[in-house]
Amino acid sequence: MKTFRADDIRNVVMAGHGGSGKTALTEAMLFKCGITDRMGNTAEGNTVCDFDDEEIKRKISINAAMANMVWKDKKINVIDAPGQFDFIGGLYEGIRAAESVIVCVNGKDGVCPGTVKAYKLAEKMNKARMLAVTCMEVENSDFYRVFTEMKTSFGPTVCPIVVPYDKNGPVEAYINLITMKAYKYDKKGVPTEVEMPASENRIAGLRAAMAEAVAETNEEFMDKFFNEEEFTHEELVKGIHDGVANGTITPVVCCANDTLSGVDMLLDAVATMLPSPNERKLEIADGEVLEYDDTKPLKALVFKTVADPFVGKISYVKVVHGVLAAKSVPVSTDGAELRFGKLVTVNGKKQEETAEVHAGDICAVTKLDAKTGDTLCDPSDKAALAPMEFPKACYFRTVKLAANGDEGKLSTAIRRLLEEDRTLEYVHNHETHERILGGLGEQHLDIAVGKLKSKFGMDVTLQTPKVPYREAIRKKVTIEAKHKKQSGGHGQYGHVKIEFEPYDGDALLFEEKIFGGSVPKNFFPAIEKGLQESSEKGILGGYPVVRLKATLLDGSYHPVDSSELAFKTAASMAFHSCMEQAQPYLLEPVDSFRILVPDDKQGDVMSVLSKRRGSVLGMNSLGDGMTELTAEAPEAEMQDFALVLRQITQGLGEFTSEFARYDMAAVTV
Repeated sequence: MKTFRADDIRNVVMAGHGGSGKTALTEAMLFKCGITDRMGNTAEGNTVCDFDDEEIKRKISINAAMANMVWKDKKINVIDAPGQFDFIGGLYEGIRAAESVIVCVNGKDGVCPGTVKAYKLAEKMNKARMLAVTCMEVENSDFYRVFTEMKTSFGPTVCPIVVPYDKNGPVEAYINLITMKAYKYDKKGVPTEVEMPASENRIAGLRAAMAEAVAETNEEFMDKFFNEEEFTHEELVKGIHDGVANGTITPVVCCANDTLSGVDMLLDAVATMLPSPNERKLEIADGEVLEYDDTKPLKALVFKTVADPFVGKISYVKVVHGVLAAKSVPVSTDGAELRFGKLVTVNGKKQEETAEVHAGDICAVTKLDAKTGDTLCDPSDKAALAPMEFPKACYFRTVKLAANGDEGKLSTAIRRLLEEDRTLEYVHNHETHERILGGLGEQHLDIAVGKLKSKFGMDVTLQTPKVPYREAIRKKVTIEAKHKKQSGGHGQYGHVKIEFEPYDGDALLFEEKIFGGSVPKNFFPAIEKGLQESSEKGILGGYPVVRLKATLLDGSYHPVDSSELAFKTAASMAFHSCMEQAQPYLLEPVDSFRILVPDDKQGDVMSVLSKRRGSVLGMNSLGDGMTELTAEAPEAEMQDFALVLRQITQGLGEFTSEFARYDMAAVTV
């Protein structure tokens, strides 16, 4: 396979709301470039990028998938990212590896929450952006309505490049505003130039808007614009290219995925207007911005990992420095050798071996002992690339293994899933004795359970996690307890007098104020152990007892019958009497929350928090239509908050939480 240098590579990620036509557009691009000889269909489960069993079953993209093609001597690496919010981790993987983001917008549905989220994430991560209005062949698609929505949502950088002529309803022709030529497409997607629509003022206005955007990219063009001189084709392409590279222009194209109409012009725009890796240098090591230079020592980023029990591990890699060859032996940042199996390029699940991959390009390697976010280095330069960022898990469920299941194998299987999906989180709660799996939503965890069964043969169910309550006492009490037993031979005798009282610490605090040796010192550890073991289970619900101070005041012993076991038993008896008399109560965990919500949804979210015994501590306007709320709420009330917040904000809201403290539980708990 031909190798490409950075200047001839375009790395793009397909992003947008679920159902916006990302996978279908990728399929159309592959077909148009001659990579496939038949276009697949999501509904039929035969597309290049949606090849996972769960994707075929659910007819949605779940994982980021790779495809590559060549158009007009430019290699285009496409990462098809999921549009569902539960699987946004795939978008984070793709955006890190790409220089450009094509945000797909369904021509019928228009700008949706997923469109806004993808665009803002691309903007936040300083990526070049293009908007593609898809599904123009679908009835009731309306490019100009959608274009107005995009201008409103994304501002003046939105610049039309390819627009439809649809004056009489369905699209009659696609107009390239750069060349000012119109094209019709036959059933096979082959274009034929047709006469430009006469007296179409809208087209003239869009062309003028494009020319003005180009004029703002440099002073020479601005002078030419003010002198009312026409830009040449080369000047328009250069101006748009430069504007996209520096973020001042977001080109808009339109196409019909199923009929291939306009797909050739979209490919032209990708090849000529989107930046190469070196025009969007974003990788950093040791504080230095790196150029994509294949003459320097190897440095590459593992941006995605696929763990398969049959095929083995597949690591997707972007080369930043040097050349990654099939016989390379890179090292990790700590110097350990990282050998791998094959060096391949991928189109969906299809792999093709290659001899070498140069800086700026993307490939995959098999059987590499590395995880997502790791840096592959040459031994002479082991500086790590900047770490990858992922959203944190916010929806947690207990994993219950089916009867006769192997818990050791379950832990291993879940760890393999965590290698593949960095947005999953797994903890073993030793207090509630539960294995807890966290993700970004209900569907996310359902998919994880499905993968555990299909890939690793582990049959599990999900349940609501137990809340780790605590118990404490309200008042001070003094308890005297005596353990006395005689059954022939040595008996058992232990007698203690202990004062129990509340205090501010979490762990049980034991002290002694014995005078005169009424209880020998060698029995003190046994008494403390009896109290500690008893405090592990209170009387209200069997929860650990905290905020308790126990002071040994007095007692007695028998020179023959007293033993450590006897005093330990006496201490335990005193503890249980204390819990009955000292007015015990429940403590519940309270978490602190940082919640990002659209401005117009503040009231709805605050109302939900109030109904769940939460309190808003502060608000901070972040601009761009978003507000940050800081709040506290009981953990028991917030176990499904991720689902509720998504419903209220249509997926635009997000939150992080962490344990804050324990508070007295409400009477209703």
